[in-house]
Amino acid sequence: MQIHHRVGATASALALALTGLAGTTSAQATTTQSTTPSTTAASPVVGHTYVNDNNAGANAVAAFDRHADGSLTPIPGSPFATGGSGLGRGLGSQGAIQRSDDGRFLLAVNAGSDSISVLRLGADGVPTPVGTPVPSGGKKPVSIAVHDSLVYVANGGEGGENYTGFRLSGTGSLTAIPGSTFALPDGSHAGDVLFDPSGKRLIGTRDDTSQLDSFKVHGDGRIAPVQVGTPTAVAGPIGAQFSPTHADQLFVTLAHGGPGTGTVAAYDVSRNGTFDPIGPGLFPNGQTATCWVEITADGRYLFAVNTAALTISRYAVSDDGELDLLGNTPFNDGVGAVDARLSPDGRTLSVTGGRGRVVSVFAVEGGDLTELASSPTPLPAASAPTGIVVT
Repeated sequence: MQIHHRVGATASALALALTGLAGTTSAQATTTQSTTPSTTAASPVVGHTYVNDNNAGANAVAAFDRHADGSLTPIPGSPFATGGSGLGRGLGSQGAIQRSDDGRFLLAVNAGSDSISVLRLGADGVPTPVGTPVPSGGKKPVSIAVHDSLVYVANGGEGGENYTGFRLSGTGSLTAIPGSTFALPDGSHAGDVLFDPSGKRLIGTRDDTSQLDSFKVHGDGRIAPVQVGTPTAVAGPIGAQFSPTHADQLFVTLAHGGPGTGTVAAYDVSRNGTFDPIGPGLFPNGQTATCWVEITADGRYLFAVNTAALTISRYAVSDDGELDLLGNTPFNDGVGAVDARLSPDGRTLSVTGGRGRVVSVFAVEGGDLTELASSPTPLPAASAPTGIVVT
Protein backbone atom coordinates (compact mmCIF):
# COMPACT_ATOMS: atom_id res chain seq x y z
CA MET A 1 0.00 0.00 0.00
CA GLN A 2 1.45 3.41 -0.75
CA ILE A 3 1.98 6.19 1.80
CA HIS A 4 -1.42 7.44 2.92
CA HIS A 5 -2.22 11.08 3.62
CA ARG A 6 -2.59 11.94 7.28
CA VAL A 7 -5.48 14.39 7.34
CA GLY A 8 -5.92 16.25 10.65
CA ALA A 9 -8.80 15.17 12.92
CA THR A 10 -9.75 16.23 16.40
CA ALA A 11 -6.90 14.48 18.15
CA SER A 12 -7.75 15.83 21.57
CA ALA A 13 -11.31 14.54 21.34
CA LEU A 14 -10.08 11.15 20.17
CA ALA A 15 -7.49 10.93 22.91
CA LEU A 16 -10.20 11.64 25.46
CA ALA A 17 -12.60 9.14 23.94
CA LEU A 18 -10.05 6.36 23.76
CA THR A 19 -9.04 6.74 27.42
CA GLY A 20 -10.18 3.62 29.20
CA LEU A 21 -10.91 1.74 25.98
CA ALA A 22 -7.28 1.19 25.00
CA GLY A 23 -5.19 -0.77 27.45
CA THR A 24 -1.54 -1.63 27.11
CA THR A 25 -0.90 -4.89 25.31
CA SER A 26 1.57 -7.40 26.64
CA ALA A 27 4.80 -8.18 24.81
CA GLN A 28 3.26 -11.25 23.26
CA ALA A 29 -0.55 -10.80 23.06
CA THR A 30 -3.43 -8.66 24.16
CA THR A 31 -6.57 -9.66 25.97
CA THR A 32 -9.64 -9.83 23.73
CA GLN A 33 -12.31 -7.36 24.77
CA SER A 34 -16.10 -7.47 24.72
CA THR A 35 -17.79 -6.99 21.36
CA THR A 36 -20.76 -5.18 22.90
CA PRO A 37 -21.26 -1.98 20.86
CA SER A 38 -20.59 1.28 22.68
CA THR A 39 -22.91 4.26 22.54
CA THR A 40 -21.84 6.75 19.88
CA ALA A 41 -24.54 9.40 20.39
CA ALA A 42 -22.20 11.64 22.41
CA SER A 43 -19.12 10.85 20.34
CA PRO A 44 -18.53 13.31 17.47
CA VAL A 45 -17.81 12.24 13.90
CA VAL A 46 -14.12 12.87 13.14
CA GLY A 47 -13.78 11.10 9.80
CA HIS A 48 -15.01 8.26 7.63
CA THR A 49 -14.14 4.67 6.73
CA TYR A 50 -14.72 3.04 3.33
CA VAL A 51 -14.54 -0.62 2.29
CA ASN A 52 -14.70 -2.11 -1.21
CA ASP A 53 -17.50 -4.67 -0.77
CA ASN A 54 -16.41 -6.56 -3.91
CA ASN A 55 -19.96 -7.83 -4.40
CA ALA A 56 -20.61 -10.36 -7.13
CA GLY A 57 -22.85 -8.59 -9.61
CA ALA A 58 -23.40 -4.97 -8.55
CA ASN A 59 -20.36 -3.82 -6.61
CA ALA A 60 -20.61 -1.22 -3.84
CA VAL A 61 -18.59 0.71 -1.28
CA ALA A 62 -19.60 0.42 2.38
CA ALA A 63 -19.25 3.82 4.09
CA PHE A 64 -19.14 4.63 7.80
CA ASP A 65 -18.96 7.66 10.03
CA ARG A 66 -15.86 7.31 12.21
CA HIS A 67 -16.42 8.60 15.74
CA ALA A 68 -13.95 10.09 18.20
CA ASP A 69 -14.21 6.99 20.41
CA GLY A 70 -13.14 4.81 17.45
CA SER A 71 -16.57 3.30 16.81
CA LEU A 72 -18.16 3.15 13.35
CA THR A 73 -21.77 3.75 12.27
CA PRO A 74 -23.05 3.30 8.70
CA ILE A 75 -23.59 6.47 6.70
CA PRO A 76 -27.29 6.63 5.71
CA GLY A 77 -27.70 5.01 2.29
CA SER A 78 -24.61 2.79 2.63
CA PRO A 79 -23.48 0.77 0.74
CA PHE A 80 -23.07 2.97 -2.36
CA ALA A 81 -23.00 1.45 -5.85
CA THR A 82 -19.80 1.78 -7.89
CA GLY A 83 -21.46 1.06 -11.25
CA GLY A 84 -19.25 -2.00 -11.78
CA SER A 85 -19.20 -5.63 -10.67
CA GLY A 86 -17.17 -7.26 -7.94
CA LEU A 87 -15.90 -10.82 -7.86
CA GLY A 88 -17.78 -12.12 -4.81
CA ARG A 89 -14.65 -13.76 -3.40
CA GLY A 90 -11.29 -12.65 -2.02
CA LEU A 91 -8.86 -10.85 -4.30
CA GLY A 92 -5.68 -11.67 -2.35
CA SER A 93 -4.42 -8.11 -2.77
CA GLN A 94 -3.67 -4.89 -0.92
CA GLY A 95 -5.06 -1.52 -2.02
CA ALA A 96 -8.34 -2.46 -3.75
CA ILE A 97 -9.71 0.97 -2.80
CA GLN A 98 -7.71 4.18 -2.47
CA ARG A 99 -8.27 7.89 -1.91
CA SER A 100 -6.87 10.57 -4.20
CA ASP A 101 -4.05 12.69 -2.83
CA ASP A 102 -6.29 15.76 -2.59
CA GLY A 103 -8.88 13.78 -0.59
CA ARG A 104 -11.69 14.49 -3.06
CA PHE A 105 -12.14 11.07 -4.70
CA LEU A 106 -12.19 7.35 -4.00
CA LEU A 107 -10.90 4.90 -6.60
CA ALA A 108 -12.19 1.32 -6.35
CA VAL A 109 -11.50 -1.83 -8.38
CA ASN A 110 -14.38 -3.75 -9.92
CA ALA A 111 -12.71 -7.13 -10.32
CA GLY A 112 -15.77 -8.77 -11.88
CA SER A 113 -16.17 -6.21 -14.68
CA ASP A 114 -12.48 -5.38 -15.27
CA SER A 115 -12.98 -1.71 -14.45
CA ILE A 116 -12.12 1.12 -12.06
CA SER A 117 -14.69 3.41 -10.47
CA VAL A 118 -14.04 6.97 -9.33
CA LEU A 119 -16.37 8.31 -6.63
CA ARG A 120 -16.51 11.92 -5.48
CA LEU A 121 -16.58 12.39 -1.69
CA GLY A 122 -19.16 14.83 -0.33
CA ALA A 123 -18.74 16.89 2.82
CA ASP A 124 -20.94 14.35 4.61
CA GLY A 125 -18.69 11.49 3.47
CA VAL A 126 -21.14 10.15 0.89
CA PRO A 127 -19.33 8.76 -2.21
CA THR A 128 -20.99 9.51 -5.57
CA PRO A 129 -19.79 7.89 -8.85
CA VAL A 130 -18.13 10.19 -11.35
CA GLY A 131 -19.46 9.07 -14.72
CA THR A 132 -19.20 5.36 -15.55
CA PRO A 133 -16.42 2.91 -14.61
CA VAL A 134 -13.29 2.97 -16.77
CA PRO A 135 -11.75 -0.23 -18.24
CA SER A 136 -8.78 -1.27 -16.12
CA GLY A 137 -6.56 -2.12 -19.10
CA GLY A 138 -6.49 -5.81 -18.23
CA LYS A 139 -8.33 -8.60 -16.41
CA LYS A 140 -9.42 -8.63 -12.75
CA PRO A 141 -8.02 -5.39 -11.33
CA VAL A 142 -6.91 -5.99 -7.74
CA SER A 143 -4.83 -3.03 -6.54
CA ILE A 144 -4.52 0.74 -7.12
CA ALA A 145 -1.64 3.15 -6.54
CA VAL A 146 -2.09 6.94 -6.53
CA HIS A 147 0.49 9.75 -6.59
CA ASP A 148 -0.80 13.23 -7.40
CA SER A 149 -2.66 12.84 -10.70
CA LEU A 150 -0.91 9.59 -11.65
CA VAL A 151 -2.72 6.30 -11.04
CA TYR A 152 -1.50 2.74 -11.66
CA VAL A 153 -3.62 -0.39 -11.52
CA ALA A 154 -2.45 -3.97 -11.03
CA ASN A 155 -4.53 -6.43 -13.06
CA GLY A 156 -4.28 -10.01 -11.82
CA GLY A 157 -6.51 -12.08 -14.13
CA GLU A 158 -5.50 -14.73 -16.67
CA GLY A 159 -5.16 -13.31 -20.15
CA GLY A 160 -4.71 -9.74 -18.95
CA GLU A 161 -2.20 -9.56 -16.08
CA ASN A 162 -0.33 -6.26 -16.08
CA TYR A 163 0.34 -2.84 -14.59
CA THR A 164 -1.47 -0.03 -16.43
CA GLY A 165 -1.27 3.73 -15.91
CA PHE A 166 -3.94 6.45 -15.87
CA ARG A 167 -4.31 10.18 -15.27
CA LEU A 168 -6.89 11.45 -12.77
CA SER A 169 -8.22 14.92 -13.60
CA GLY A 170 -9.38 17.55 -11.15
CA THR A 171 -12.97 16.70 -12.05
CA GLY A 172 -12.49 12.97 -11.36
CA SER A 173 -12.20 11.66 -14.91
CA LEU A 174 -9.76 8.77 -15.35
CA THR A 175 -7.87 8.43 -18.65
CA ALA A 176 -5.55 5.61 -19.68
CA ILE A 177 -1.97 6.62 -20.54
CA PRO A 178 -0.99 5.29 -24.00
CA GLY A 179 2.00 2.96 -23.86
CA SER A 180 1.92 2.64 -20.06
CA THR A 181 1.02 -1.06 -19.79
CA PHE A 182 3.65 -3.53 -18.61
CA ALA A 183 2.47 -7.10 -19.22
CA LEU A 184 2.95 -9.90 -16.68
CA PRO A 185 2.99 -13.63 -17.40
CA ASP A 186 -0.23 -15.50 -16.76
CA GLY A 187 -0.20 -17.05 -13.29
CA SER A 188 1.66 -14.15 -11.67
CA HIS A 189 -1.36 -12.94 -9.62
CA ALA A 190 -0.35 -9.38 -8.83
CA GLY A 191 -0.86 -8.62 -5.15
CA ASP A 192 -0.05 -4.92 -4.77
CA VAL A 193 1.13 -1.90 -6.74
CA LEU A 194 2.50 1.22 -5.03
CA PHE A 195 4.57 4.34 -5.55
CA ASP A 196 7.51 5.37 -3.44
CA PRO A 197 6.98 8.68 -1.55
CA SER A 198 8.54 10.69 -4.40
CA GLY A 199 6.38 9.11 -7.09
CA LYS A 200 9.51 8.38 -9.13
CA ARG A 201 9.52 4.62 -8.50
CA LEU A 202 6.71 2.07 -8.85
CA ILE A 203 6.78 -1.30 -7.10
CA GLY A 204 4.62 -4.36 -7.76
CA THR A 205 4.27 -7.73 -6.01
CA ARG A 206 3.46 -11.05 -7.68
CA ASP A 207 1.87 -13.42 -5.16
CA ASP A 208 1.74 -16.75 -7.02
CA THR A 209 5.23 -16.58 -8.55
CA SER A 210 6.85 -14.95 -5.48
CA GLN A 211 8.45 -12.03 -7.29
CA LEU A 212 8.88 -8.27 -6.96
CA ASP A 213 8.95 -5.70 -9.74
CA SER A 214 10.58 -2.26 -9.74
CA PHE A 215 10.10 0.51 -12.32
CA LYS A 216 11.29 4.04 -12.94
CA VAL A 217 8.40 6.46 -13.51
CA HIS A 218 8.90 8.93 -16.37
CA GLY A 219 7.50 12.44 -16.45
CA ASP A 220 4.86 11.42 -18.98
CA GLY A 221 3.56 8.75 -16.57
CA ARG A 222 4.94 5.74 -18.40
CA ILE A 223 7.16 3.25 -16.57
CA ALA A 224 10.48 1.64 -17.46
CA PRO A 225 11.50 -1.69 -15.89
CA VAL A 226 14.53 -1.57 -13.59
CA GLN A 227 14.49 -4.86 -11.71
CA VAL A 228 11.53 -7.10 -12.54
CA GLY A 229 10.83 -10.68 -11.53
CA THR A 230 13.08 -10.49 -8.45
CA PRO A 231 12.43 -13.65 -6.39
CA THR A 232 11.58 -13.40 -2.68
CA ALA A 233 13.24 -15.69 -0.13
CA VAL A 234 9.83 -16.84 1.22
CA ALA A 235 6.83 -17.50 -1.01
CA GLY A 236 3.84 -15.22 -1.43
CA PRO A 237 4.61 -11.48 -1.45
CA ILE A 238 1.29 -9.65 -1.20
CA GLY A 239 1.24 -6.37 0.73
CA ALA A 240 4.00 -3.77 0.56
CA GLN A 241 4.63 -0.31 1.98
CA PHE A 242 7.42 2.24 2.01
CA SER A 243 8.45 3.82 5.29
CA PRO A 244 6.85 7.26 5.72
CA THR A 245 10.12 8.61 7.16
CA HIS A 246 12.82 6.68 5.25
CA ALA A 247 11.77 6.77 1.61
CA ASP A 248 14.17 4.04 0.47
CA GLN A 249 12.94 1.43 2.98
CA LEU A 250 10.37 -1.02 1.61
CA PHE A 251 8.57 -3.67 3.68
CA VAL A 252 6.85 -6.66 2.05
CA THR A 253 4.66 -9.35 3.63
CA LEU A 254 5.47 -12.95 2.69
CA ALA A 255 2.39 -15.12 3.14
CA HIS A 256 2.88 -18.60 1.73
CA GLY A 257 5.86 -20.22 3.41
CA GLY A 258 3.61 -22.60 5.36
CA PRO A 259 2.24 -22.82 8.93
CA GLY A 260 4.18 -20.71 11.42
CA THR A 261 6.44 -19.14 8.79
CA GLY A 262 4.85 -15.69 8.51
CA THR A 263 7.50 -13.13 7.61
CA VAL A 264 8.06 -9.49 6.72
CA ALA A 265 10.92 -8.76 4.33
CA ALA A 266 12.79 -5.44 4.47
CA TYR A 267 14.58 -3.91 1.49
CA ASP A 268 16.57 -0.82 0.73
CA VAL A 269 15.38 0.35 -2.68
CA SER A 270 18.11 2.32 -4.42
CA ARG A 271 17.47 5.47 -6.41
CA ASN A 272 17.58 3.44 -9.61
CA GLY A 273 15.06 0.97 -8.14
CA THR A 274 17.15 -2.10 -7.23
CA PHE A 275 16.37 -4.19 -4.12
CA ASP A 276 18.95 -4.78 -1.37
CA PRO A 277 18.00 -6.69 1.81
CA ILE A 278 18.15 -4.73 5.07
CA GLY A 279 20.09 -6.62 7.76
CA PRO A 280 19.09 -10.29 7.63
CA GLY A 281 16.37 -9.36 5.14
CA LEU A 282 13.67 -11.51 6.74
CA PHE A 283 11.89 -10.86 10.03
CA PRO A 284 9.67 -13.83 11.02
CA ASN A 285 6.79 -13.63 13.48
CA GLY A 286 5.90 -17.31 14.03
CA GLN A 287 2.41 -16.76 12.58
CA THR A 288 0.71 -18.03 9.41
CA ALA A 289 -0.20 -16.15 6.20
CA THR A 290 1.31 -12.72 6.87
CA CYS A 291 -0.49 -10.81 4.12
CA TRP A 292 -1.06 -7.09 4.80
CA VAL A 293 1.11 -4.28 6.17
CA GLU A 294 0.72 -0.77 7.60
CA ILE A 295 3.34 1.57 9.14
CA THR A 296 2.84 4.40 11.61
CA ALA A 297 3.39 7.97 10.37
CA ASP A 298 6.52 8.37 12.48
CA GLY A 299 7.98 5.23 10.89
CA ARG A 300 8.64 3.62 14.28
CA TYR A 301 6.12 0.75 14.23
CA LEU A 302 4.89 -1.73 11.63
CA PHE A 303 1.73 -3.83 11.84
CA ALA A 304 1.31 -6.98 9.73
CA VAL A 305 -1.99 -8.86 9.49
CA ASN A 306 -1.72 -12.66 9.70
CA THR A 307 -4.84 -13.87 7.92
CA ALA A 308 -4.70 -17.57 8.83
CA ALA A 309 -3.52 -17.01 12.42
CA LEU A 310 -6.19 -14.34 13.15
CA THR A 311 -3.54 -12.05 14.65
CA ILE A 312 -1.64 -8.83 13.95
CA SER A 313 2.13 -8.88 14.39
CA ARG A 314 3.61 -5.75 15.94
CA TYR A 315 7.15 -4.71 15.09
CA ALA A 316 9.41 -1.86 16.17
CA VAL A 317 11.31 -0.35 13.23
CA SER A 318 14.89 0.86 13.73
CA ASP A 319 16.33 3.83 11.84
CA ASP A 320 18.19 1.47 9.53
CA GLY A 321 14.99 -0.48 8.75
CA GLU A 322 15.55 -3.63 10.80
CA LEU A 323 12.49 -5.00 12.61
CA ASP A 324 12.08 -6.17 16.20
CA LEU A 325 9.01 -8.31 16.89
CA LEU A 326 7.06 -6.93 19.86
CA GLY A 327 4.27 -9.51 19.88
CA ASN A 328 1.13 -10.77 18.17
CA THR A 329 -2.31 -9.35 18.98
CA PRO A 330 -5.45 -11.48 18.40
CA PHE A 331 -8.72 -10.34 16.84
CA ASN A 332 -12.15 -10.63 18.39
CA ASP A 333 -13.25 -11.87 14.95
CA GLY A 334 -10.40 -12.00 12.44
CA VAL A 335 -11.68 -14.64 10.02
CA GLY A 336 -10.26 -13.83 6.62
CA ALA A 337 -8.80 -10.49 7.75
CA VAL A 338 -7.33 -8.54 4.87
CA ASP A 339 -6.29 -4.90 4.36
CA ALA A 340 -5.37 -2.56 7.25
CA ARG A 341 -5.27 1.23 7.54
CA LEU A 342 -4.33 3.67 10.30
CA SER A 343 -6.49 6.69 11.03
CA PRO A 344 -5.00 10.06 10.00
CA ASP A 345 -3.94 10.82 13.58
CA GLY A 346 -2.55 7.29 14.04
CA ARG A 347 -4.65 6.53 17.12
CA THR A 348 -6.63 3.65 15.61
CA LEU A 349 -5.91 0.80 13.19
CA SER A 350 -8.83 -0.54 11.14
CA VAL A 351 -8.76 -3.96 9.45
CA THR A 352 -11.19 -5.38 6.91
CA GLY A 353 -12.40 -8.88 7.78
CA GLY A 354 -12.92 -10.67 4.49
CA ARG A 355 -14.79 -13.88 5.28
CA GLY A 356 -15.93 -12.47 8.62
CA ARG A 357 -17.50 -9.48 6.80
CA VAL A 358 -16.54 -7.04 9.55
CA VAL A 359 -14.28 -4.07 10.19
CA SER A 360 -12.14 -4.47 13.30
CA VAL A 361 -10.78 -1.37 15.03
CA PHE A 362 -7.82 -1.28 17.43
CA ALA A 363 -6.55 1.52 19.66
CA VAL A 364 -2.88 2.22 18.93
CA GLU A 365 -0.49 3.14 21.74
CA GLY A 366 3.03 3.17 20.36
CA GLY A 367 3.60 -0.41 19.24
CA ASP A 368 0.68 -1.81 21.25
CA LEU A 369 -2.78 -2.64 19.94
CA THR A 370 -6.01 -3.15 21.87
CA GLU A 371 -9.26 -3.97 20.10
CA LEU A 372 -12.04 -1.54 21.03
CA ALA A 373 -15.15 -2.67 22.90
CA SER A 374 -17.25 -1.49 19.95
CA SER A 375 -15.33 -3.72 17.52
CA PRO A 376 -15.99 -5.42 15.16
CA THR A 377 -18.54 -3.57 13.03
CA PRO A 378 -20.51 -5.72 10.54
CA LEU A 379 -20.33 -5.27 6.77
CA PRO A 380 -23.09 -6.20 4.27
CA ALA A 381 -23.90 -9.91 4.35
CA ALA A 382 -23.45 -10.41 0.60
CA SER A 383 -20.04 -8.71 0.46
CA ALA A 384 -16.58 -10.18 -0.07
CA PRO A 385 -14.81 -7.14 1.37
CA THR A 386 -11.30 -6.14 0.39
CA GLY A 387 -9.40 -2.89 0.77
CA ILE A 388 -10.06 -0.07 3.22
CA VAL A 389 -9.70 3.72 3.35
CA VAL A 390 -9.80 5.71 6.60
CA THR A 391 -10.12 9.51 6.64
